[in-house]
Amino acid sequence: MDEVEAGPVTGGRLPRVRGFAAWPAGAGASPKEEGKALRRRVPRRAHAGLDLDASRPDAVSAVEESGRGRLPELTPIRVGRMAATPFAFLRGSAGLMAYDLARTPVTGIRAQICGDAHAANFGLYGDARGGLVIDLNDFDETVPGPWEWDLKRLAASLVLAAREAGADEDTCRAAAYDAVGAYRRTMRLLARLPVLDAWNAIADEELVSHTDAHDLVGTLERVSEKARANTSGRFAAKSTEPTEGGGRRFVDAPPVLRRVPDEEAAAVALSLEEYVGTLPEDRLPLLARYAVHDVAFRVVGTGSVGTRSYVVLLLDHRGEPLVLQVKEARPSALVPHLATAGFDVPSVGHEGRRVVLGQQTMQVVSDTLLGWTTVDGRPFQVRQFRNRKGSVDPAALAADQIDDYGRMTGALLARAHAHSADPRLIAGYCGKNDELDEAVAAFAVACADRTEADHADLVKAVREGRIAAEAGV
Repeated sequence: MDEVEAGPVTGGRLPRVRGFAAWPAGAGASPKEEGKALRRRVPRRAHAGLDLDASRPDAVSAVEESGRGRLPELTPIRVGRMAATPFAFLRGSAGLMAYDLARTPVTGIRAQICGDAHAANFGLYGDARGGLVIDLNDFDETVPGPWEWDLKRLAASLVLAAREAGADEDTCRAAAYDAVGAYRRTMRLLARLPVLDAWNAIADEELVSHTDAHDLVGTLERVSEKARANTSGRFAAKSTEPTEGGGRRFVDAPPVLRRVPDEEAAAVALSLEEYVGTLPEDRLPLLARYAVHDVAFRVVGTGSVGTRSYVVLLLDHRGEPLVLQVKEARPSALVPHLATAGFDVPSVGHEGRRVVLGQQTMQVVSDTLLGWTTVDGRPFQVRQFRNRKGSVDPAALAADQIDDYGRMTGALLARAHAHSADPRLIAGYCGKNDELDEAVAAFAVACADRTEADHADLVKAVREGRIAAEAGV
């Protein structure tokens, strides 16, 4: 039968069912023991290393290569944003860091990874009931890959953010060390819980106490207050104007927001028919009560600048807005480097689908209107725009808050990885002591130093006119 496969019987009577675990659960080596055994092949202290070979791309070449296929008129904005600070450079150079990470030790444990888990890619967003949740919130680069890559990118970004905030080196290193420690302890907690409890563990209201991040409480409250006001209605009030017949349309605000030709707008609008087909059927009556009124082009992010990104204005029968973002989904910058690390390159039928399914796999709660579509042959993801989103700027935190923020993000990353990888396996490898924490913190400092050098090379190239940059946009 299609629904069963050969294997040990369950409860002494039934055949094993495909997609479920075998019974008894304790047969063979436990995942925890398998994880511990991996330490012999890849000692935890080995993660301290960052070996840069002679073939490593220079910073300017890496930026130029990552710009291929983007809109050339927006490239100077992207370069200008990356040239602002070393932390900003890291945010826009996931591919260059993946090159470096692919030459570091990996355990071989596969998880759905964010691919760009830097410290600014965690934040608040709205759930379906009007509440706020906090989690990873950027998945452009998501792939199945080495869990260590996310953890190391997070740790390195915390060192850079802390340096930008003016913290001393001990504080910078401590932020990375604390993030890894929180990741390790959270994974051990999840490994001990019943599976369903682990899946939904660490509710957001418990996050501060779980990670001992009490110094962050005031900051999180201020971010939450701003996030609740960050809605489609507020964006539409600022970015649209009334039209005859009671509708609205976007108003040009170049270079960030601009109207598009009718033919381009029509192509985006018609692509929503495909998008609707990617949603669960219970969402369709909701969207059927909105009419499509206008489409505009909007520049977003740092790493995403130059990709095609649209906002679509929908209005209900009362004229109340819902804004969707239709954002180009490019291949993950990590894909060219997975084979070097010994991982299979995933087969991706549609890049937008990759992003959406990766996000839904890693988050506890996802945007209820996530989907994907195709515009003029290019893959796009679709999501709500300004869905009560808010974020902490890690580079603006006080020195006594950056380690709290590191612990909080480390715990969230562990929760996200545990949805696709068995937490017992990763916890078995990470262990009880701080050997991994020390190693990854050392890596983070070395990576931050290298990123600062890369950033300096980019700034020099801009100053010498070798690459164009537009600052302050």
